[in-house]
Amino acid sequence: MTNSLRPNGDRKAPLPPAQSPAGGVPSPRSPQSPQKKQNGKQRDAFFDNAKYLAIVLVAMGHAWEPLKGDSRILEAAYQLVYAFHMPAFIIISGYFSRSFDMRPDRLKRLITGVAVPYIIFETAYPLFKRWIDDDPSQDISLLDPWYLTWFLVALFIWRLTTPIWNMVRWPLPLALGLAMLATVTPEIGDDLDLQRVLQFLPFFVLGLVMKPEHFQMVRTRSVRIAAVPVFAAALAFSWWAVPRMNTAWFYHRDAAQELGAPWWAGPVMVLAMFGCSLVLTACFFAWVPRRHMWFTALGAGTLYGYLLHGFLVKAGDYQGWFEASWFHQPAGQITVTVLAAAVVTALCTKPVQRMFKFAMEPKMAWAFKQDAAEVARERQSAERREREKEREKVNA
Repeated sequence: MTNSLRPNGDRKAPLPPAQSPAGGVPSPRSPQSPQKKQNGKQRDAFFDNAKYLAIVLVAMGHAWEPLKGDSRILEAAYQLVYAFHMPAFIIISGYFSRSFDMRPDRLKRLITGVAVPYIIFETAYPLFKRWIDDDPSQDISLLDPWYLTWFLVALFIWRLTTPIWNMVRWPLPLALGLAMLATVTPEIGDDLDLQRVLQFLPFFVLGLVMKPEHFQMVRTRSVRIAAVPVFAAALAFSWWAVPRMNTAWFYHRDAAQELGAPWWAGPVMVLAMFGCSLVLTACFFAWVPRRHMWFTALGAGTLYGYLLHGFLVKAGDYQGWFEASWFHQPAGQITVTVLAAAVVTALCTKPVQRMFKFAMEPKMAWAFKQDAAEVARERQSAERREREKEREKVNA
């Protein structure tokens, strides 16, 4: 996410779990709903739909950033979206990380699907700024996540610590305690964006402890109906809060003292915003379609949309595209919103995935030792697929 509230804002921003085959990135596979099969495994359309809709909200929020100062309504919508779109992503990430352990094949996927893309894009974004903004002094630093890349660092750390959260007796209260402590510790600094890692941690841990029935609870008619007035009330409250609340609280990247608030405001805001985000996320999940939609397949490519759309947003920022007066009028703001949704949709498609797979899902077999257990699992999987094909032929 971009940030107009601090001079170095172009170095920080949220977004996305994404591509299921990308090692280390949560895969929306579930036996709950036999929608589509990928690599012989069931995919639940609900989670793919949720990921796609969330990435659209992310792109819209980034497109609103340069325009929201001209409209209180747009600023209110911006705050509302930022209250739940990242928590929704992170909860899904945690939910599909429940079985993560230190098995070699899973660590390999975590490295190739999260760590390597982080290194590539953490290098590419500063180089892009050097070129398009004519800024040769722009530094490249793997320790200070730039713009969108913070999420990859956070996902890497969260998944590595998953066995610990699965082991402790009260994981969610512990995660909330760490988040509260982070908000009163400005000394943490910007290295690896640890403030965000810790302040968003409770949502990941919540996903770890959730079960399929918890998602079923919000996918009912009564919750869908209740979600409408809840969202309306949240938007009204956000409109009221625009001149009264620092939007940076929604970014979860600063201690309370850094936001000019007393130290005790940090823990209070962690609990208050955690509760508000959960309610809004539940309402969002309630309205996510459960059946296969035209955009369902795009949910498997949200990592691509997340990491690539930032180049277009930053290009517009550096080149002054958003400075046109028409874009600061209601019709222009609507046009920007529609364009952002269309662009990120295109970036999630299969042709784009094939083009950038080398950066998002590198195989890197040359970098790892051969694991006998993994070879055996792959052989068993191949044999199982062959048996399924034979059964299908017989049934046909």
